[in-house]
Amino acid sequence: MAVVAGLGLWAAGATDLPDNAFPRVVTATMVASVGGVVNGSGEAGGLVDTEASLTVIPLSVTLTGALVIGWGFLRPLRHRTRAEPGVAAVWAARLGALWLIALIGLSLAARQTFDVPLEEAGPADLADFFGIEPTVGFAADVPLSVLFGLLWLAGVLVLALLVSRRAPLPASLARLETTVRPVAYAMVALLLACVAIGVVIGLVVAGTRGHPTRTLAVLLLGLPNVVWPALTIGMGAAWDGHVDGPFALPLPHILDEALRGPGTSTLDLGTLAQQDGRAWWLLVVTAVLLPAAGAVTAARTPGRPSAWRNAVRMAVALFLTVLMICLMGRISADYGLSVWGIGDLEGALSGDVFLSPRVWRALGLAVVWGLVAGFVGALLVRARLRRSRDGIAEGRPD
Repeated sequence: MAVVAGLGLWAAGATDLPDNAFPRVVTATMVASVGGVVNGSGEAGGLVDTEASLTVIPLSVTLTGALVIGWGFLRPLRHRTRAEPGVAAVWAARLGALWLIALIGLSLAARQTFDVPLEEAGPADLADFFGIEPTVGFAADVPLSVLFGLLWLAGVLVLALLVSRRAPLPASLARLETTVRPVAYAMVALLLACVAIGVVIGLVVAGTRGHPTRTLAVLLLGLPNVVWPALTIGMGAAWDGHVDGPFALPLPHILDEALRGPGTSTLDLGTLAQQDGRAWWLLVVTAVLLPAAGAVTAARTPGRPSAWRNAVRMAVALFLTVLMICLMGRISADYGLSVWGIGDLEGALSGDVFLSPRVWRALGLAVVWGLVAGFVGALLVRARLRRSRDGIAEGRPD
């Protein structure tokens, strides 16, 4: 996680920050990636109001940590032929203890203060006259960061057990083997497929259109922040957003152009297609990936589940998956500095960014797409099995 966060921030230009702040920014990014709380702060004396806040989860770092921790947790369990809850609990406790120590250390280190250069905004003489020396910074909330980080770890371990077919479940949870594991695996595969497609597109863009460091920053910091909301947009969902000011958040050019404007912009298939007609491919990709996920669910379910049962499971799973995307894909950032009763220091010292989903529209579409994709996927699996049986029958001697 530290390597991915460090490389992504390097590509985004964070190494140019003053006061040797780069390592602390890396630790703050890691804290934020596991659900930790990093608060902005400002101080400039009684005449000046400063504001700085950032709410965004760098999901590339989050995904990297989840994959590595999940793999490490499942590795000693895969070679066991029977369920032993005590073994899984021991491994989870060991990971939890190490994770707790790491969280405390990262949260304590994730704090930094920067001086704001007022001369770049114009009123340097005013600042000297009143003795204004504004500063902004950030600091992790240690108790909340540790709490949310432990909850994140618990969620990763539970999801790893649900997804892995080779890790045995205790007898009390045996029913999950047929009802939850297949569709949980399909949802994880769906999200990873989106990320893989995004990586390929990002590498092509970096190699053909220039700006390789900016593209690398998107890949290493926020690729799921882009491709997972794009999946919901391909389903017909919409996101509201706005970009104003000199923010350097790693956003693809098409999103930056669509969000910059006098007011709140809407991101959906129509508005993205106005910026680039190739946005309609989102609908095509979605129409391929979701039935494929439904087919994976049906194929991994023991026995032969009915098409409608498979459809209902897909609808519930896709509902929860889209809800997770809506909660984790939000972005909110703003900063500013003003002198009370004298003027507003705009320009280089002011800006805001936000991106939020229309949740109920997205969830309703997720249910509809899940029902259709699950039903179609089950029919595809049935057709494949029927062709296999027919081929075997034709090959038998009379």
